[in-house]
This record gives sequence, C-alpha cells and structure tokens, in this order.
Amino acid sequence: MPYRELLVLTLLTLSVIGVLTIRLAFSPDLSTPAYIVWWLFLVLMPVALSSIVLMGWTWAAMASVVYGTIGLAVDLATVFSILGKPDGSHLKLMLSILSGSANVLLIVLGGRAFWKAFGEPRPPGSPPPSPPSPASS
Repeated sequence: MPYRELLVLTLLTLSVIGVLTIRLAFSPDLSTPAYIVWWLFLVLMPVALSSIVLMGWTWAAMASVVYGTIGLAVDLATVFSILGKPDGSHLKLMLSILSGSANVLLIVLGGRAFWKAFGEPRPPGSPPPSPPSPASS
C-alpha cells in the first residue's frame, strides 16, 4: 500500500496527542465509562488502525479516512466551543488544533493511498484457452 509509513506515523501522532489530551486537558471529574470511551477512541483506535495499515490491507486506508473525518468533526466542535467561552483553555485549544491538523493530513493521505492502491498492478490472470487444433476436424 502506498503512503503506508506516513499513514502509520500520522496515526501514531494522533494516538500521542490523544494521550496528552486525556492526561492534561480532560477534567478530573470525568466518569469512568466516559474515560474508557475517550481512551478507546483517542488512543487505541489509531494504534489498531496503524497495525492494520502495516498489514497492507487496502480498506484500512479508507477506515483511516473515516476515523480522521470523525476526529476532525470532534476537533472543530471543541475549538468552536472553546472560542465561544470567555475563559477558554489554551491547552485544550492547542491540542485540538494539533489533532485537527493531523486529522486533515490523515484524511488526505488515507484517501490518496486508497485510490493509488487501485492503480497498482494486479497479478496476471490465467491465459485464454487455446483454439482448437485444425487436425481435430
């Protein structure tokens, strides 16, 4: 799969940003189920996708695009909610902008990798059947 290394690097970057977001930006009164869901979405999902990308499966590139699109939507909602408050958190804003930038890069790279995979040479098919010999008539 083309762009494999860049996809893995971007996904792992998103995972690191996710760890920083959970550790530094979330409030300490976050409930345990919400904490687990954010941990799964922000950290474990990119690690799992990067593992599948390393296996070379083409659909993993499109799954990365879907993940990046959802992540970008969450980041944009977070940025606008922070900018709408008079006392916004600069750390949350910075982490959301970094994550949003990485998600845009993931969408672009995943889309290019998915479409470029269609242009890769396929294994040769079976040869056409031989025509009947003239001596058999």
